[in-house]
Amino acid sequence: MKEIKKGARGKSCFHRLLVRQNHAWRVIMIRIGIGYDVHKFAQGRKLILGGVEVPFEMGLDGHSDADVLLHAVADALLGAAALGDIGTHFPPTGERYKNIDSGLLLKEVIKLLSKNGWVVGNIDTVIVADRPKLFAYIPQMRVNISKICCVPEHAVSVKATTEEGLGLAGQGIGAHAVCAICEQREFA
Repeated sequence: MKEIKKGARGKSCFHRLLVRQNHAWRVIMIRIGIGYDVHKFAQGRKLILGGVEVPFEMGLDGHSDADVLLHAVADALLGAAALGDIGTHFPPTGERYKNIDSGLLLKEVIKLLSKNGWVVGNIDTVIVADRPKLFAYIPQMRVNISKICCVPEHAVSVKATTEEGLGLAGQGIGAHAVCAICEQREFA
C-alpha cells in the first residue's frame, strides 16, 4: 500500500513527493526541463528527425547530423538536471562530433543523468516544420526516443505543427521539448 504526501517541509518542496511503501519512506524529487533547437535547410544532407531518416529534398545544416528533435530533448534533460546544455558537453567544433548520430549524443546525456542520480520520467516534444509532412514518421520517432531514454513509449510524446507561413516559413525546422526527471532517495 502506498501513502503519498505532497510537499514535505520547506518552501521549495512543491517539486517533491513523499511515498511510503513497505514501511520505508522514499523522497521522489521531480525536476522539469525545457529544450529548443532549430536548424536551417541545407542541400546535400539527409533529413534526420528523432533518429528517423525522413525522405525530403534537403536535410538540415549542422555540425552533427542536425537532428533538432533529439537536440531539443537532450537540452531539456540537461537543463532539468542543471547540467548545462548540449553545446557544453558536445561542442560543435573539431572532428569528434562532425556528422555524429545525435542518438549517440542523447545516449551520453542519459548516462550523465544516471551518473548524477536522475532518471527520465516523461518527454513531450513538438516539431515545428512547414514541410515536409511528418505524421507518418512520428511513431518511429517515439520508439527511438523511448529506447534511448530508457522509458516506456507511452512516456514519450512527439507532435508536429506548422507556423502557417510565419517564422521559419519553410527555411528550416525547429523543435521544442519538455521533460520531467526524477531522483530517488530512500530513508528510514
